[in-house]
Amino acid sequence: MRIATIFVLILSFAITARAQMSIRDFDSIKLYTLKNKSGVTVQVTNYGAIITSIVVPDRNGTMADVAFGYDSIEEYINAVDKPYLGAIAGRYCNRIAKGKFTIDGQQYTLAVNNGENHLHGGIVGLDKVVWNAELVGENALQLTYLAKDMEEGYPGNVDIKVTYTLTDDNEVRTDYFAATDKPTHVNLTQHTYFNLKGEGEGTILDHELMLNANQYTPVDPTLIPTGEIKDVAGTAFDFTTAKPIGRDIEADDQQLEIGRGYDHNWVLNRDGKDGEMTLAARLSDPASGRVLEIYTTEPGIQFYSGNFLDGRLKGKSGKTYVFRGGVCLETQHFPDSPNQPNFPSTLLKPGEKYQTSTVFKFTTE
Repeated sequence: MRIATIFVLILSFAITARAQMSIRDFDSIKLYTLKNKSGVTVQVTNYGAIITSIVVPDRNGTMADVAFGYDSIEEYINAVDKPYLGAIAGRYCNRIAKGKFTIDGQQYTLAVNNGENHLHGGIVGLDKVVWNAELVGENALQLTYLAKDMEEGYPGNVDIKVTYTLTDDNEVRTDYFAATDKPTHVNLTQHTYFNLKGEGEGTILDHELMLNANQYTPVDPTLIPTGEIKDVAGTAFDFTTAKPIGRDIEADDQQLEIGRGYDHNWVLNRDGKDGEMTLAARLSDPASGRVLEIYTTEPGIQFYSGNFLDGRLKGKSGKTYVFRGGVCLETQHFPDSPNQPNFPSTLLKPGEKYQTSTVFKFTTE
């Protein structure tokens, strides 16, 4: 069943330079709702390609919204801390050291927006632009955006397409596509914060997490990978068997001190060939029985335990998003890959296609 556009988000304030958009762009912001036969609903706005809501049942059939978000588009546009709630992050998700990389002997300088580093596409990344949107197929929304040459410092005009599909198996599938006219780097992810008890319902420290990864990439004090690929065995980073997120989060570990908790990239075990879908993570909430399984074609996943949430962020219906109140599980290529020759390459050349897929599957137990 395909649900048409529900409504256009109406704003009651003047557009400012900070919003980085024209009146025409502003007027084209809409909210779309996808709903399957089980009553699961997913809402998406074409501002930032943001998933604003995911409503799924618990073991008793009680529905709850498990995705962080805001009630109005004003709050997304004017968010001070820019937490990327539910957005597509890019052109390059995660961090690039000092906002610099070199292609064919030419150095490019990107916008620096995270200390001395570049984060999630820069000051005006894909999370802060208005995408074109079209309902396609059954319960699918296709969003497109042309990232222009030297936008945020990146070379190349890059055509980007993201398609969200809600299936009757309670899966939210995200398919990514990009093509460029100049060599450039592309690394896209979906940045939803999950709390399977319901957004704004306490912390995620009692959620149990399994990561299908025997290794991770340690970081320096600015959260840039050191280049080392380290085994998780015997460390607080071992999630090969499901355990509560809070079990080892306060362990005496320099990596946990740097990130104020978990904010690292795990190297996924590839069960098949590169580019094939594999299980990346399984997150469960013992209280509600909700389970989230994540499958992806990507080589890595960033596990972020909400360490920079501090209670100041107010979400839907005024709910407070507390310290470690949400978890992000961002499928990706590795951080700083343009400067790390031993990491899987993120270089995209003319004539090549960037294509990846990730599935968020919701069940109960």
